[in-house]
Amino acid sequence: MTARVVMIQGSSSSAGKSLLVTALCRILSRRGHRVAPFKAQNMSNNAAVCVDGSEIGRSQAVQAAAAGIAPSAEMNPILLKPEGNARSQVIAMGRPWQTVSAREYYRHKATLWPLATAALDRLREVHDVVVIEGAGSPAELNLRAGDIVNMAIALYAQAPVLLVGDIDRGGIFAQLLGTVWLLEPRERELIRGLIVNKFRGDPTLFTDGIRILEERGSVPVLGVVPFIPDLAIPEEDSAALDLPVTSMPSAYTADIAVIRLPRIANFDDFAPLAAEAGVRLRYVSSRRTLGTPQAIILPGTKSTISDLNWLREQGLDQAIQSLAANGTAVVGICGGYQMLGEVIRDPERVEASIDSTAGLGLLPIETLFEPIKATHQAEAHILDAPGWLAALQSEVIRGYEIHMGRTTSPHPWLTLTQRSGAAVHVADGMVAAEGRIWGCYLHGLFNNPSLRRTWLRSLGWCESASTAHAPTSLEAAMDHLADHVEASLDMAQLEAIIWGD
Repeated sequence: MTARVVMIQGSSSSAGKSLLVTALCRILSRRGHRVAPFKAQNMSNNAAVCVDGSEIGRSQAVQAAAAGIAPSAEMNPILLKPEGNARSQVIAMGRPWQTVSAREYYRHKATLWPLATAALDRLREVHDVVVIEGAGSPAELNLRAGDIVNMAIALYAQAPVLLVGDIDRGGIFAQLLGTVWLLEPRERELIRGLIVNKFRGDPTLFTDGIRILEERGSVPVLGVVPFIPDLAIPEEDSAALDLPVTSMPSAYTADIAVIRLPRIANFDDFAPLAAEAGVRLRYVSSRRTLGTPQAIILPGTKSTISDLNWLREQGLDQAIQSLAANGTAVVGICGGYQMLGEVIRDPERVEASIDSTAGLGLLPIETLFEPIKATHQAEAHILDAPGWLAALQSEVIRGYEIHMGRTTSPHPWLTLTQRSGAAVHVADGMVAAEGRIWGCYLHGLFNNPSLRRTWLRSLGWCESASTAHAPTSLEAAMDHLADHVEASLDMAQLEAIIWGD
């Protein structure tokens, strides 16, 4: 069997493509269809690890969850992870392939295109429908020759395309109509519907707008989807962190500052913290905005040494060291954990052009970079450790690893017992200052409720304030999104587009 396909493309980046694919995967799955997501090429340092250790974009893993299936490399055969200086690590079929410049990347289309089409073909063999996501805009005329993710894949699959515009940013007519008009005739024929996304207020006020779009574009408008605030679904990439903050708790008992590193990775690690009532979680990139929080988190990064140098350029290294000396809690996850140590060695020039770099000196650990990348879903046991961790001894936590480098710790607080389903016995993490300063390689730590809330209590967080507002589960958030989208779209028309009725 060859699955039906439908493709979501956008008039721009951040038009809402990823969330609409998530919604459609959920809607179609709830209607009894075997559905899978697909994005030929993604660019993001927000990654996920599949059961077999392959690495894909976080959004495709979320979309797979919405479809009720396990994520796989076929869903995102090419992942670009920016490292700075216009270079990216290319993840091909879930494994590191090459690190190339933007200019060099487009020369590899002949190699990467067959990987993308073969992955899509395999998904179509075992599902009823595949929901395909584009990237950016299909009307970037200067990038058309190297395209393997927008109209090139739509033409290959002969996929009907739904074009999405973001009305919240303004210029919806120029967005949608301009995109349609810039397409080649054979591409334009694949546009089967328009979607107006992120509408605030009464959608009936846009009735004339729908008429104008349909008359000028000769394409039906399938619906006007409302802006959905505080949706607890991981963002595709760190571009979301550059948007204005729309809400902050007016009353809080825990103020947590996450350092907004230039190459921040997997920042969705901290969404469970932000979802707790009484927690103020903010991303900062200067000494001025850092202030005096109760806790500082150094997150994961695609380039530890480069971001550590940036930290020093901003004077944030001294600010963090000073606050730590005066009792502020400091946490490092993955690359942030490496930064907290005494030294990072890179004799094989995996990341830098020098042999070693001094860390912040807040943990007595040393890191050695190696060219082998560790990518695993993981399970770990908490060891006997000081401070707040003492109450969690022997508890089992789950997360995932994505890192290059091996860290030597004199007093680990975790033992990894499973990696990608295989039994292991691997020490991880370090804790100091009676539990105030700690870190490890394990992403997804704060998805473990007991660990999350025990640590928050150690900061002075009042759990009583959050009892009635427990963090929304991902499953509930996906159902909430799907309900809104399903109510906003002409589902009969969409079904006809997908199934060709």
